[in-house]
Amino acid sequence: GGFGIGSAGGFGSSSGFTPSPVIGDSASEISKSYSPAVKATSSTKAMKLGSKSRDVESFVDQLKSEGENVVAPALNKQGIVSASKLPPPSLANTDDIHLRQEERLVLRVGRDGGVQNLELHGLVTLRISDDKYGRIRIVLDNKDTRGIQLQTHPNIDKELFKMKSQIGLKNPSKPFPLTTDVGVLKWRFQSQDDSCVPLSINCWPSENGQGGCDVNIEYELEHSHLELNDVSIHIPLPIGCTPVVSECDGDYAHEPRKNTLTWTHAVIDSSNRTGSLEFTAATAIPSDFFPLTVAFVSKKSYADLRAVDVVMVDDDQPVKFSSETVFYAEKYEIV
Repeated sequence: GGFGIGSAGGFGSSSGFTPSPVIGDSASEISKSYSPAVKATSSTKAMKLGSKSRDVESFVDQLKSEGENVVAPALNKQGIVSASKLPPPSLANTDDIHLRQEERLVLRVGRDGGVQNLELHGLVTLRISDDKYGRIRIVLDNKDTRGIQLQTHPNIDKELFKMKSQIGLKNPSKPFPLTTDVGVLKWRFQSQDDSCVPLSINCWPSENGQGGCDVNIEYELEHSHLELNDVSIHIPLPIGCTPVVSECDGDYAHEPRKNTLTWTHAVIDSSNRTGSLEFTAATAIPSDFFPLTVAFVSKKSYADLRAVDVVMVDDDQPVKFSSETVFYAEKYEIV
């Protein structure tokens, strides 16, 4: 059968496998209950192994005509990530074998604690630019301890993956498609366990007896292997309120037009895993400061999964490859 691909390597339907939502889908897609029959926005036109370049061109044209954009949509006011904050897929400094791992997180936490919804979608895509590297296997190192369910493309050898954590084609005599982002592995993880939240936010507004509120907010990096970049925590304010900040780890900015106080950190990692912000707001009640929205990107994988080697099928010789990882909060709210 053909090796189906969709937008950014979502699994196509040529092998009878209906794609689940791929990276770049809207947040509303994610909130639907999961079923293998969920339709993705990706094209289901199959890419046959060894196909001609004109097929590739028509496939790309089809994606463009459908308005496809493989780069995931940095947070706007509503807490939805926009493309400018994400590192775009880079082909400038990549090797002939390039792996991209992309994970998006949707998270909703109650203001008094407790995860209401945590959902992670991950996808590994492979791009080969030279046909001499068509017949390869990818060696993975999987340090996950939460039981994240990994799913290989139907054309991938499941036993090889299960026994050796390697990604290779069922028919090892065939090559992977060329100059195309091919989805080879994906995963989906759902939990309501507080320990699965990578960055916890605790917001405590208390009435000060003068018609206003004293607000204490703290963050804690719960997963010490992560390094989060461009972290922004957006706190809504009552209309016309000018907050008086008394303590701040990191930076903050008051945006009067948006009635928002934004607390930012260039990096949060194990060296600054906790921090706090304190401010006073005149004429406010505690519920004015919700929902908070949080944005970040990371070059470390949430699933703690990475490619450590790529080897040739015939002689197991390692070959040079490049890789990139992006993990980001697509929508993270404290409600």
